[in-house]
Amino acid sequence: MSRRTSTLAAAGFLVVTLIAIAFLLPVPYVTMRPGPTVDALGKYDDKPVLQVEGAKTYPTDGEIRLTTVSVTRADSRVSLPHAITAYLDPAEAVVPRDMVYPEGQTAEQVREENAAQMASSQLTSEAAALTAAGYEVKDAVMITAVTEDGPSEGRLEPGDILLSVNGTAVTSTDQAVTLVSGAEPGSVVTLRIRRDGKKQTVDVTSQASPDDPAKARIGVSLGTDLELPFTIKNNLGESIGGPSAGLVFAVALYDLLTPGALLDGATVAGTGSISAAGEVGPIGGVQQKLAGASEAGASVFLVPAGNCAEAAAADDFGMRLVEVATFDDAVDALEKLSDDPKAKVPTCS
Repeated sequence: MSRRTSTLAAAGFLVVTLIAIAFLLPVPYVTMRPGPTVDALGKYDDKPVLQVEGAKTYPTDGEIRLTTVSVTRADSRVSLPHAITAYLDPAEAVVPRDMVYPEGQTAEQVREENAAQMASSQLTSEAAALTAAGYEVKDAVMITAVTEDGPSEGRLEPGDILLSVNGTAVTSTDQAVTLVSGAEPGSVVTLRIRRDGKKQTVDVTSQASPDDPAKARIGVSLGTDLELPFTIKNNLGESIGGPSAGLVFAVALYDLLTPGALLDGATVAGTGSISAAGEVGPIGGVQQKLAGASEAGASVFLVPAGNCAEAAAADDFGMRLVEVATFDDAVDALEKLSDDPKAKVPTCS
């Protein structure tokens, strides 16, 4: 074998080896693909997804499915061939790993954050649905943190709802702070709270504030919660995380609390975060959620207005892509489609 031939053979072998290594090494990406869908008007693990206690509910007819995205696990790595295959699949997406699993954040921290977002989404969806159904939803003052070794340690807990201070009903965090700080430092502050649905009275011996010794403090942080007129249980637990099921939860709950079947037998899917005021926010993974909804047999998909351009550019799988900016938009469109499946409603086109 000539020197030239030997050199070319060695170079070729090196190239093949490097390509093989490149294909075997993980790439800094994760894949997103359609996840399971859940009918918010149906059951999950043999329990109703939504249970209303203390208010009248009405029969429903149809399905309103929340959609999800399955993402590569934090402890898994994506190879180059896998990334290329997913990139070429219209139902999948390839995104930078740090968009899903931020650098320095553990998989458990990501899970906890997603669970917190889901819990918040459930509460705001309930507030939006109840308000639209004609119920009053009030703001409540909540204990969000208790200072370690402070006056309230062992007496108050995060999540306690503060009802009154020294006999005066509390309606805002500012008012609560004023009532506490106005007490004599070292005096006993009598608090009326609700914990786990039960009211109780708690006495806390105040301390002088380090910022102003003339003012009292009890060593807690306060935040605003939402006060619902009755109990709603969401039995999905932490099986699904993130805020994107808020809109679907709100639609399902509204359908349960109002006369008439909003869906009229149709299978509807959707996505979108929702505020207590009913504003619908954009989310990620629209392309994958459309694919999952289609597999579940949906004929209509509720799309946040902020995701409409993305949804219009993707495959709609024959579904009607309804644009919604608010909860009222969603209800109005579903009522029209219930009366006439060909009715004109705002769409992503």
